[in-house]
Amino acid sequence: MLKQLCAAFAVLPLFVMFSTATASDQPRREIRFAVAAHFPPFQSRNQQGQLVGLNIELGNALCVQLNVHCTWVDQVVMENFPALEARQFDAIMGMAPTLARRQWVSFTDDLYPITTRLVARKSSGLTPDRRSLKGKRVGVLVKSNREAFALSQWAPAGVIIESFWLNDQLVRSLVEGDIDATLQGSAEIRAALLDTPYGLDFDFVGPVVSADLLGNSVAIAMRKTDTALLSELNHALEQLMQNGEYQRILAPYRLNALHSCP
Repeated sequence: MLKQLCAAFAVLPLFVMFSTATASDQPRREIRFAVAAHFPPFQSRNQQGQLVGLNIELGNALCVQLNVHCTWVDQVVMENFPALEARQFDAIMGMAPTLARRQWVSFTDDLYPITTRLVARKSSGLTPDRRSLKGKRVGVLVKSNREAFALSQWAPAGVIIESFWLNDQLVRSLVEGDIDATLQGSAEIRAALLDTPYGLDFDFVGPVVSADLLGNSVAIAMRKTDTALLSELNHALEQLMQNGEYQRILAPYRLNALHSCP
């Protein structure tokens, strides 16, 4: 009897190791993407409540390429790293891979380029520098890379930084004159204001704003430990570029036109 028990206990670690290895080797069936669905044209909900936009199309195409199910998890802000670490989702879709963020998460290869611009009334005479903006109220989004930049670079020089949770609130405050300008991604502010009837008196003012804190591209963020998912997404993205699906998805959004702005 004792020999039988010893033999059983000797086999048990091997069984546990085999079971664990088998479970971890199971093919991926789902990717849960976090998304803040109030940033057209990248991600928003249409009148039917369906998710639409460039990031949604790219995410769904990546899932099709990987033969997995896409699940979209709504967030108020994109930079919800605690929820990511708590495994409430697998990745954050559409985030600028800045040096500060790379301390916390890993990023895929770039999905597409972005630019950051200051937007104000055409008659304001403002430019995106501390001397011009001193004493002015500049709106940014909470926990965005633009907020981090404005607080560190402009606020110490006397620029009043006002943070908003939602872009709709920020744009309304700009139109009503509660703030003097906003630091935004070119594509987002065009969709939210400049290409609407309310944006006739507003425009990009000054040159593109560039800095490490802002980033110049968009990628997918995930936990640093998820190296397999990182490799899979990068490989799927490369395949989308090779088969032309990537170019087909990006074409209607005219991102190249944003980089030719004065």
